[in-house]
Amino acid sequence: MSSIGLLFILALYVSILFYIAYWAEKRSHSKWTNNPYIYSFSLAVYCTAWTYYGSIGLAANSGLSYLPIYVGPIIIIPTWMIILKRIIRISRVNKISSIADFISLRYGNSRFLGALVTLICIFGIVPYIALQLKSISDTFHIVTKTQSNSNIFNDTTTYVCLALALFASYYGTRYVDASEKRRGIVTAVAIESILKLVFFLIIGIYVTYFVYDGFGDIYTKAAILENFEQKNSIGGLSESINWFFLCVLSMFAIFLLPRQFHTAIIENNKETHIRTAIWLFPLYLLLFNIFVFPIAWGGNILFEGQGLNSDTYSLLIPQFFNNSTLTVLVFLGGFSAAISMIVVSSIALATMLSNNLLIPYGFIGSLENSLQEKNSKRILNSRKIGIFLLILLAYAIYKIFILDYTLVSIGLVSFVIIAQLAPSFFGALFWKRGSKNGAVTGIILGFTICCYTLLAPYAIGITKSTSLFIQEGPWGIGLLRPFQLFGLNYLDPIPHAVFWSLLFNLMSYAAISVSFKGNYRERNYAEMFVDIDKYITNHENAFVWKGTAYISDIQKVLQRFLGEERTKRALTIFNLKYNIDKNITTADARFIKFAENLLTGHIGTASAKILISSVIKEDKISLPEVLRILEESKENIIINKKLTDTSNELKKISQQLKNANQELINKDIQKDEFLDTVTHELRTPITAIRAASEILHDDEDIPEELKKRFLQNIISESDRLNRLIDKILDLEKFETGKQKLYLSKNNISKTIKNTIESVKQLIKNKNIEVEFHQAQKEIKAFYDEERIVQVIHNLLSNAIKFCPEKEGEITITIVENKDVIEVQIHNNGKGIKEEDFEAIFDKFYQSRNQNVKKPIGSGLGLAICKQIIEHHKGKIWAKKTKTEGATFIFTLPNYNTTETTLP
Repeated sequence: MSSIGLLFILALYVSILFYIAYWAEKRSHSKWTNNPYIYSFSLAVYCTAWTYYGSIGLAANSGLSYLPIYVGPIIIIPTWMIILKRIIRISRVNKISSIADFISLRYGNSRFLGALVTLICIFGIVPYIALQLKSISDTFHIVTKTQSNSNIFNDTTTYVCLALALFASYYGTRYVDASEKRRGIVTAVAIESILKLVFFLIIGIYVTYFVYDGFGDIYTKAAILENFEQKNSIGGLSESINWFFLCVLSMFAIFLLPRQFHTAIIENNKETHIRTAIWLFPLYLLLFNIFVFPIAWGGNILFEGQGLNSDTYSLLIPQFFNNSTLTVLVFLGGFSAAISMIVVSSIALATMLSNNLLIPYGFIGSLENSLQEKNSKRILNSRKIGIFLLILLAYAIYKIFILDYTLVSIGLVSFVIIAQLAPSFFGALFWKRGSKNGAVTGIILGFTICCYTLLAPYAIGITKSTSLFIQEGPWGIGLLRPFQLFGLNYLDPIPHAVFWSLLFNLMSYAAISVSFKGNYRERNYAEMFVDIDKYITNHENAFVWKGTAYISDIQKVLQRFLGEERTKRALTIFNLKYNIDKNITTADARFIKFAENLLTGHIGTASAKILISSVIKEDKISLPEVLRILEESKENIIINKKLTDTSNELKKISQQLKNANQELINKDIQKDEFLDTVTHELRTPITAIRAASEILHDDEDIPEELKKRFLQNIISESDRLNRLIDKILDLEKFETGKQKLYLSKNNISKTIKNTIESVKQLIKNKNIEVEFHQAQKEIKAFYDEERIVQVIHNLLSNAIKFCPEKEGEITITIVENKDVIEVQIHNNGKGIKEEDFEAIFDKFYQSRNQNVKKPIGSGLGLAICKQIIEHHKGKIWAKKTKTEGATFIFTLPNYNTTETTLP
């Protein structure tokens, strides 16, 4: 492909990334940009051009040696639920914006330590950025079949650097508060992570199944190549130890690399996103490594003896078969892997450079007396300039120094440098005795050993076997040979440097921390870091400070960075949180910590401390006093927690009592209505009987025909009265357990059919159509027939009552299940409100949704039905229907139930 054509594709691709970032920033609260999958895929910024190209080169030359860099993270990732969650909580409550801020804050807000961590990160990561630029340049020339040009204006990488610097400076410095979430950058990185994986899988599938005939074919053909068996085995004890140290190195890298800290910690919106990340990210790494071996050894087979760069096999293989489209896709995947690392790393490093070097050691004095707008502009400009300078520095290193080294070699050197932060970083999380002096000594000593055993030989050139320094050691002292320090000769250069540098680092950190006590501020933050779960809700309470401070002075400092409006809002929140009178003029320890946190995101932890300290007068506190205050703070937090739990429990009990009281009121109302209805029902037949009796008594000459009619009324009303009393007695017997059921095996279809016959006249009077298609089918069930007739009769009577005056329909259905039979009775009248589905079976309940003005019935029918069905070990309920009307369902034991008599 021509250079112009590929440049056009790259310009279009970068433009799409710009648009994705712009779209995500505008929709920062959308589920499409703020979800656990975007978060998890953004963590794949770990997979750089080293992963995309370098792993193939390492697998082609050294076999399985590429695996430890991925095995380490996969092993340690399950601990994220504990370790990563703790780091996120500490960073969130303290407004931390970088790993330099994190370590600096833990060791007493140390300005020097923050600067030291920043320099270590710049020293380790800028060459790593240069590594990505090298991969972009090399692969561009492979795809276009052109030669690299020493003229920077004719070098494509120059313009790529400028585009990335513009992208990172625009979307990475949109907020003065560096702890703010950058949804645009994160979403763009996540999309790039998906694309680079897809393109890598495509080339893997192409090589494995189109160039070759599967994994077995590649293995068979590669097995005859020289040293195949030796390269593709872990080897003996020494090789296993090498693997171990490489795994440890990558474990540290997944926490300590500035880009990983930024994506995993600073850009985390919810702790729950970790649950997705702990399975999706390892799966991502696994998928990325499935086809490394086939591509590497497929390339070795195709290009045996040609001396080609094995890092670029994924491009050379499709190019060899004239597949230009696939070649460009693979190039875009590698380009994505490189630029995502460059963008995130430059943003993270620029923030550290600004907050931990330029501001605390540079222009912090000028910020004290400037307006908020001017301060914000200077801070943002310092970060933008930092991004440009870092990328330009990486470009210079790429041009001058690392043209002769592979992707893997520079990447591992970068990992070793960053690993020097491990003892102080993990000590900050788990060890309260760790001190600033111990951390500083450990980092400096470890970095010095790293320079001696690794960086110096690389600067000289490890391929120069004639170097006396490498071969014999300085002044000919063999024990000081950089690759065999103190006679340790069975480790490769990288594991060798890891072992000695971390050994000296860890030992000095521990020894000095134990031997020399840190100041009270270090011990204070040690408690707050190690016991973060205790202080997560009220961390200001754990901050120890004594002295004289005025809110108005601190407020003026805050206004110079936050602005007047935001400062007032922050103070209001603080006063509400701790129930503080807004008229109080003096500031306590809680307010000092609160103010420092507000400034930390803008200017870093050390600078925030310097600015706040400039307007307050702090008294010295002894270490025993700090411990006493912290103990009191712990007790207060425990008491507050108990009070909160008690308050919540009281609220819960209060709500339960309120609900119970409301239920009693409702029951009382229902009972009144029931008594009113029953009284009415009893009075009606009694009144009718009395009226007829009085007429018969007072008028002896009443005609015989009329006398018979009155006597018939007396009989029918007596029957009505008797039925009502029977219902009340039935219900009482069921509720007290005195009612017995006499169960036998019966045909439920026949029982229903007979019951329909008993109400046939009522059905005919209302012109209701009854559908019962299973009337002729024999369906056996186990029940007391007399009682079930009572249930069906009641349900049918209700259905008839509530059917519309015209076109009324009643549908009866029987469903046979394994253990029970289910009877459904539906009418097309007015339905039942869903909230009444349970209440209608209460004995004092009467539906208000009836077709007459006044509720009719005693309110006992469904209550008795429920008792009967439940005594049959069945269930009865009302169901919501799609069409109009109401459906009642009850179940009964099927034919297989043992016959017995139930009380």
